[in-house]
Amino acid sequence: MKKILLFGAAICCVFVLGSCKSKSSAYKTAYEQAKSSDNNWEGEEEDDETEVLTSEEISYESVKQEKVKPASGEDAAGLKRYSVVIGSFKNQTNAYSLKERMLDEGYRPVVAENDFGMLRVIVASFDSKADAARSRDAIKSKYAPNFQDAWLLERQY
Repeated sequence: MKKILLFGAAICCVFVLGSCKSKSSAYKTAYEQAKSSDNNWEGEEEDDETEVLTSEEISYESVKQEKVKPASGEDAAGLKRYSVVIGSFKNQTNAYSLKERMLDEGYRPVVAENDFGMLRVIVASFDSKADAARSRDAIKSKYAPNFQDAWLLERQY
């Protein structure tokens, strides 16, 4: 009796697990829907013109003034008056991990420390507030949805 029940349960499992398999027609339907909804799928070219923002269009919404110094072993020449901060950490390992990631992306990031021991990962630094804001906006759009909380740091001396 137990063998029959065990055999019946095994047969039920095979049918249940076998019916979970997706059909290729479902994939094909989804592919066709995605293809038809994409406006630029077949040979249409997008405009590659770079939009230049005027000083009135640049957003300075998150500019924080702070006294920072380069963290131990960092290049002080990499810090100017306005910087783009992409991460703030109390944990040194996290800060340097993000710095390495951005080095791999071709940036020259600097880790700076404020008076409260927070480590700021600065991906770019400028003398001009407008240049810093443009860089911040470019980083936000390039790495979306990451770094959407990137902000400007005005260095206090």
